[in-house]
Amino acid sequence: MRKLIPIVGLFFLICCLSACKDKTLKLNHPKNIRGVISFKRSFGDLNDLHLSAAQAIGIRPISSREDAEKLKGDLVLIESNEYYIVDSLTHSLPYLVPKAGDLLSSIGSNFLDSLESKGLNPNQVVVTSVLRTQDDVKKLRKRNGNASEKSAHFYGTTFDVSWKRFKKVEDDRPMQDVNRDTLKLVLSEVLRDLRKAETCYVKYELKQGCFHITAR
Repeated sequence: MRKLIPIVGLFFLICCLSACKDKTLKLNHPKNIRGVISFKRSFGDLNDLHLSAAQAIGIRPISSREDAEKLKGDLVLIESNEYYIVDSLTHSLPYLVPKAGDLLSSIGSNFLDSLESKGLNPNQVVVTSVLRTQDDVKKLRKRNGNASEKSAHFYGTTFDVSWKRFKKVEDDRPMQDVNRDTLKLVLSEVLRDLRKAETCYVKYELKQGCFHITAR
């Protein structure tokens, strides 16, 4: 009997460790993730749609960053927070009209909620471009052929969210990296639902690695 006690204890310990491991793995075991049939087909809103919506609810286009300072009363500052991360902006300014600012917060919040409901660790979306001046677009067109002279980014209604990069949120849960493709699928579901609710237009940008989004 004395020899059996250590063996039984060892067996019990192995079972406990195995259960803990299974529990940890389940945290990032994808469930109920369907994504969309096709990114291009599901998010194919062309520039004319974005531009029309932007002109309806946005500010007038501004030529320089100095002019943007005069319009701060009509815009809200976009800063990194609990819902999203603002990237280092080289060709845009971190300002949106209030309606677009609310849309961005909804995307970030819905994305976090969706990850939690699917048993995935939290990640934040990364904003890569926001309000552009005409000077910004001139400079950007020299390196990015997708930057339109008739850009919806002129109006403070439009922003880009990366589907290549996400910011992992550190918390007290066992942390495992979530596959980028999985995060992209979850984000696509969030954007699909908001688009169906007619709150925004969305264009899938393959070369730029982002979703181009305009508030409606």
